Amino acid sequence: MKILLPLFLLLYITLLQAEPLKKVTFDGLIHLSPSVALRMLPFEVGDEIDEEDVDKAIQKYFKQGYFNDIWSEYQEGVLTFYFKEKATISKVELKGWKENDKDVLDSVVQIKKGTLYDEKKLEAAKKRIVAAISQDGKIDSVVEIQKEFLENGSLKVTFLVNEGEEIIINQLRYSGVKQLDSDDFDSVIANKEHQFMGWFWGRNSGKMSLPNLQYDNLRIRDFYMQHGFLDAKVKEPFVRVNFDNYTAKMSYEVDEGKPYKITHVGIEQQRHVIEDAKLKEVLSLKEGEIFDINKFRKDSEKIKTMIADKSYAFVQVVPDLKKNKKDHTVDVFFRISPGDKVKIRNVIISGNNRTLDRIIRRELYLGPGDMYSLTDLKDSRNAIGRLGDFDSNTIEEKRIDNHTMDLVVKVKEAPTGNIQIGGGYGSYGGLLLSIGVNDRNIWGSGISVGLKAEKSQTTRNYSFNISNPRLNDSDFNGNFSIYTSSYEYNDYTVFSDGVTVGAGHRFGRFVSGYLGYGYSKNAYKFGSDFNASAYNTYYFEDYSKSSVTISARWDNTDDYYLPRHGFVLSQSFEKSGLGADANFFKGRTNFSTYKGLNDYVGFDAIFRYKARFYTVLDNGYIPLAEKFYMGGIGSVRGYESYSISPMIEDSTGNTTIDGKQARRVGGTETFSNSVEVSFPLIPKAKMRLVTYFDWGTISDKITKNLLTNGESRAGYGAGLEWFSPVGPIQLMFSQPLLSKNYDKTATFEFTMGQRF
Repeated sequence: MKILLPLFLLLYITLLQAEPLKKVTFDGLIHLSPSVALRMLPFEVGDEIDEEDVDKAIQKYFKQGYFNDIWSEYQEGVLTFYFKEKATISKVELKGWKENDKDVLDSVVQIKKGTLYDEKKLEAAKKRIVAAISQDGKIDSVVEIQKEFLENGSLKVTFLVNEGEEIIINQLRYSGVKQLDSDDFDSVIANKEHQFMGWFWGRNSGKMSLPNLQYDNLRIRDFYMQHGFLDAKVKEPFVRVNFDNYTAKMSYEVDEGKPYKITHVGIEQQRHVIEDAKLKEVLSLKEGEIFDINKFRKDSEKIKTMIADKSYAFVQVVPDLKKNKKDHTVDVFFRISPGDKVKIRNVIISGNNRTLDRIIRRELYLGPGDMYSLTDLKDSRNAIGRLGDFDSNTIEEKRIDNHTMDLVVKVKEAPTGNIQIGGGYGSYGGLLLSIGVNDRNIWGSGISVGLKAEKSQTTRNYSFNISNPRLNDSDFNGNFSIYTSSYEYNDYTVFSDGVTVGAGHRFGRFVSGYLGYGYSKNAYKFGSDFNASAYNTYYFEDYSKSSVTISARWDNTDDYYLPRHGFVLSQSFEKSGLGADANFFKGRTNFSTYKGLNDYVGFDAIFRYKARFYTVLDNGYIPLAEKFYMGGIGSVRGYESYSISPMIEDSTGNTTIDGKQARRVGGTETFSNSVEVSFPLIPKAKMRLVTYFDWGTISDKITKNLLTNGESRAGYGAGLEWFSPVGPIQLMFSQPLLSKNYDKTATFEFTMGQRF
């Protein structure tokens, strides 16, 4: 056999050399077409070929990555290549970890349907899975690969995952810490010592975060530098893990040094573009104070913004510290290289499949031909966010040369058209439901159109509204609405039909004003057994209202639905009595502020404070329906909407107080406020958890013979905020505080289509 094989190869080579190639055929090709395979050959039909030519052709085919085996035959001038292709993976599954998470399959496993089987790629996927699990602080994770050939010849690959164990830090010690409190380090590090009831919110669970382990010593050092310890050294932690119970003991070795005091703060400009004195005015670092690295960084950013607002887009601010170790003082210098002034060449809009380009462009404070400004750039990004039409937006700066750049605005459109559903359940009022159809950006035009219907055991409201925030792309806006409503009490119903029209104007980036007019007809319908003469008919007279409203608003927030920066302040005044029955003067003040806490807590938490103050003055006649009420989402949660109010004694009223029947008559003055903290729950699903505390008070200064007045109530609870594909949804679970036995409480409320 050893003799025959060389003779066969010699004969094969001789045959190849004996005559020119007549034909090339292919057997077993799937991913390559015969025509493509033919073009890849280093020879053509008619050429005289040898073994080396065939070998080069086979090597070239192998490099395509499609084949497990390739061989060839040559008979009577015909060369045939035989291919055994790799199996195609038609299905990929995860078992034991993130089984139904498509994002994990795409981002971690990275083996897609239709991929050719490749052992190296599967092994790489295993490593990525283990690395991803370790991000959650779990070690000793095991991943096995199960392969199954299906009837069609394709391959099903299953990653069998056995998650490892979490390491709990049961001891954390610091050596060398004398001048600071080591407990304060918990505010900056990720790996903390386990505390009693660590599972409870606000307590340390002690779970080890392996990815953060290499950075925690740097965070502690940065904390020292915030207190002036410029020579502080913090070594990487020494970790001892007990693999019997997966607990760990950690220790840090710290060399504190001494705090440094600032003796001089200097500005050095490579080319003078702003007076040094003006730059120093914005600095928070002062001579004679202890150095703070956080202030140092913020001051650098302030200087950069001031220079960049002068069109120096590529400015560089290089901070420099000159330490005197002998007396522990430091001179602080900000060295500024402004570069050249930059002009905007073009603004490119992308990602807006539905929204018209001009709707986005009119919110930008920079356009082609404008000189660059960093503040204008930031304000433009926030203005787009306040539209509420996009999930996200970025503005990229594309450098063309030292003097010009393009701005690339990238947006991701949000569902602006939605079905709005809201409601709740109260211990007295039962089920409340509202439904509406609304589009804040109809046909991508920026125009808002809405149709709404509300129905509960006591109310019916139907309305249509249309508004344009930028009439003809100008700074003017306009709106129109028409409505009909009814509010049903035990023995009478109030019916209202009205229309409003108004226009507004933007006076600056954050300030806008509004002037509107409204007219309504309001009537009462009584039950057959209702005796109005037993009461002050002042409350039950049909009336008309003709009023003018003027308002002003400040809004510098960075997003419409989920702001993390800025505040909103609005003030409106309404004067009625213009040729109609109702005659009063009403003022409404609303305030809300937002603060992202990511820099403080290491995740996307948001602090919110909201307050409102409403008052109405009697200029002749304040109808019952024009007074104020508290309760529900928007004022004090834990109570039915509009259920908190001063009351009068009423023998047919639906509330009993100290054995007397009473009816709510509304207040002339009310204040309520809320403190909220919103936490990310499932970021990929845009789902958040919110905790809150509400408090409010309401009183009546004009109604006589009140049975109750000066009502104060509070409530607390938690809820779910979800920006769903059909609009924002809020589910609130509340517990009332300071409640009275006659209150209408509500433990659950939900809304859809409203801002958070």
